[in-house]
Amino acid sequence: MAEENIEKIKFEEIDKFAISQPLVSHIYTADPSAHVFNGKIYIYPSHDIDSGIPFNDNGDHFGMEDYHVFSMDSINSQAIDNGVALHVDDVAWAEKQMWAPDAAHKNGKYYLYFPAKRSNGIFQIGVAVSDSPAGPFKPEKEAIKGSYSIDPAVFEDEDGKHYIYFGGIWGGQLQKYRDNKYDTDYEEPFGTNRALGPIVARLSDDMLEFDEEPKEIKILDENGKDLLASDNDRRFFEASWVHKYKGKYYFSYSTGDTHFICYAIGDSPYGPFVYQGIILNPVVGWTSHHSICRVDNDWYLFYHDSSLSKGITHLRSIKVTKINYLPDGSIETINPYSKEY
Repeated sequence: MAEENIEKIKFEEIDKFAISQPLVSHIYTADPSAHVFNGKIYIYPSHDIDSGIPFNDNGDHFGMEDYHVFSMDSINSQAIDNGVALHVDDVAWAEKQMWAPDAAHKNGKYYLYFPAKRSNGIFQIGVAVSDSPAGPFKPEKEAIKGSYSIDPAVFEDEDGKHYIYFGGIWGGQLQKYRDNKYDTDYEEPFGTNRALGPIVARLSDDMLEFDEEPKEIKILDENGKDLLASDNDRRFFEASWVHKYKGKYYFSYSTGDTHFICYAIGDSPYGPFVYQGIILNPVVGWTSHHSICRVDNDWYLFYHDSSLSKGITHLRSIKVTKINYLPDGSIETINPYSKEY
């Protein structure tokens, strides 16, 4: 049988055995950050396009240019495309690569946080503001002072304070920083060295700046030791997310080259967080990126895979599935397909 026919059958099977189908099919979407605002679900994904750039470990082929916001009346309703919420051409400081965003709400305003590369090839994080959760969003003239790397995720604690989490190694450039300082000589640790952690900072009252110096988060093993750089199945790679469940802070993230969504639990938004296990097993496509959102009385995992594009790594589609917590607060591992591939 011809190779292309084998691949066609494979992806038809994947669609058949997938636990969920794409929420959006008219464009490619990835890295979904989901929130409930005003009784509706709003999803803030990146918008995948065919950039024509060959695959590489720096992610240059992820050439996204804009953001669309999607809204849903309920978890089972259609995802409505509210159009372009922000384009890279609208951002004075940014040149390209509008990667995974997130959004937050405070005092009737909505804030879209996004990474992009400057003309010097360095990622920073920007913020744009709107009166509507669907946008359009008006960007600030400059990136957030002191920001760097990728994958901003904003968590609102019960006291109304907001914290922004960010960072990603390899193409996300986190390995080039130590103590918030960039140096081209810095590289990803290896072997028995401590793995790099994600970064956190409390946001200012106006939601436009950091209210403190960013801090590196510790992710610990079951013995209270730092996760090591060689522990690829558990160490942080990218895709930070924080939610709170029964008084505990759950920090979840992607392991990148081993393709797991994992989680760790702590007693503070700053951590340290103790590794607990896997939330989502590997999906079709190289990347894995998620968010966790409470809708009514249930919790849901928003994620993506590349099944709609027949496995093309940089053309992904957002999905959603329910999360189950066990009585001890642990999360049942989710298999994205009912059959292994």
